[in-house]
Amino acid sequence: MQTVVIVIHLMIVAVMIGAVLLQKSEGGGLGMGGGAGFMSSRGTANLLSRTTAILAAGFFLTSLFLSWYAGYNRAPSSIIGQPASQTQPAGGGPITAPTSGGILDTLKKADEQQQAPAAPSGPQVPRSQ
Repeated sequence: MQTVVIVIHLMIVAVMIGAVLLQKSEGGGLGMGGGAGFMSSRGTANLLSRTTAILAAGFFLTSLFLSWYAGYNRAPSSIIGQPASQTQPAGGGPITAPTSGGILDTLKKADEQQQAPAAPSGPQVPRSQ
């Protein structure tokens, strides 16, 4: 289902780009006056304007559908990487630190091992030189 809508969405995008590029430039936005071309009649301008509006509406609708469909079956998850608990209320209780031995725990243990031998056993007298 999602693949079909994505293909339709991409076809709408391609046709809409073509319809916009075929329109006559009347404002001279980039310094190009848009001379007399094969698409210079007023009826063609109305047709292209309507086509662009319809394609824009289709693009908007398919975008909304794709964003809705992407989140349709999404289960709640935790930012910590553990599955969200369904037994906890939404307000939740206190947050406890993970005990899985993450990178911060590893760094803390390494820091403690480096500082353990250098720690003095009691107060020391300053030495003069």
